[in-house]
Amino acid sequence: MQLRQISFVLIFLHCMEYIDSQHASRSRQNRQNPGVTHGCQGGCATCSDYNGCLSCKPRLFFFLERNGMRQTGVCLPSCPAGYYGTRSPEINKCTKCKSDCDACFNKNFCTKCRAGFYIHRGRCLESCPDGLGPNDQLMECTTIECKADCEICSNKNVCTRCKAGLYLHRGRCHQDCPDEFEPNDQLMECTTQVHCEMSEWSAWSTCSRKGKTCGFKRGEESRSRVIVQHPSPHGDPCPALSEKRKCVVKRKKCREGSKGQGQRKRRPNRRENQDSRQEERDREISDREDSENKNKTEHRRRKAQNKEQISTAGSPAH
Repeated sequence: MQLRQISFVLIFLHCMEYIDSQHASRSRQNRQNPGVTHGCQGGCATCSDYNGCLSCKPRLFFFLERNGMRQTGVCLPSCPAGYYGTRSPEINKCTKCKSDCDACFNKNFCTKCRAGFYIHRGRCLESCPDGLGPNDQLMECTTIECKADCEICSNKNVCTRCKAGLYLHRGRCHQDCPDEFEPNDQLMECTTQVHCEMSEWSAWSTCSRKGKTCGFKRGEESRSRVIVQHPSPHGDPCPALSEKRKCVVKRKKCREGSKGQGQRKRRPNRRENQDSRQEERDREISDREDSENKNKTEHRRRKAQNKEQISTAGSPAH
C-alpha cells in the first residue's frame, strides 16, 4: 500500500515537471517571435493577432485586405477582382491589375476593363483602332461593316481610308475631288488647292538702250516682281516675273570719261564703230521723223487758217 502511494507521488511530480517544461518552451518561442500565434485558422500557416495571416498554406494566395489605414493578411483560394495571382517557391500572392483594368490574367493581359474603356487583345483603350468600333454592350472593340467604297472606317458613316483609286475627303470617298480641292496621290486624299500669289510690281527702271542711258532717244525700261506663294500642282500657275516696254527720252550726249595723264586714248574696236554708226543712223532717222512731224503740224495749222479766212470772207455783212 505504501509502495503504491509512493509511486503515485512520483508520477504526479513527474507530470508537474513535464507541464512546467512545456510552459517554459512556449515562453521561449514567444520571446523569439513576439505576436505570432500558432494554430491559426482560415488557411494561415502563421499569423499574428494584429496583422492576421503572415504566411499561407500551400496553393493559397496571400492577400492584404485594407480596412481604413490598417492592412490585414488573409489567405484565399483565388484573388479578388482587380488582382491576379502569382506563384513562386517563396510565396503565392495577389498582385493588382493596371489602373484601367477591372480584371486581368496577368499584368499585360486584361480580361475586363473599367468604365469608359474598351477591351482589345488584352488591352484597355479609350478609342478603338482603325477598322474597329466600340461595342457599348460588350465594352469591346468589334469589327465595323464599312461602306462599299471604304476600306477602313471609324464608324459606318465615317471612312478613314478609301479603296484603291478613290480619294478621302471629310470621311467620304470621292473619285473626283470637290471644287477648290485637288487629289493628292501620296496621301490618297483631297487637299486644298493653293494658287500662286505674287508681290507688287517694282518701279520702272531707268530708260536705257544696250546698257546705256544716254546718246539715244528711244530705249527700253523694265520692272519685276517675285513669287510670294508657290502654287500646288493643280493650282493657278504664276504669271511672268518681269515685263518690258518701249520708252522715249530727251536725247542727250554722253559725257566722255576723264582719262588719266600719260594714258593713251583707247581706239574703238570694230563692234563699237558699228554701234556708233547705227546710233548715228538712228539719230538721223529720229531727226528726220521730228522734222516731218513738225512740217505736218505746220501744214495742218496753215490749212486750218485758210479755211477760217475763206469762211470769214464768204459770210454776209450785217
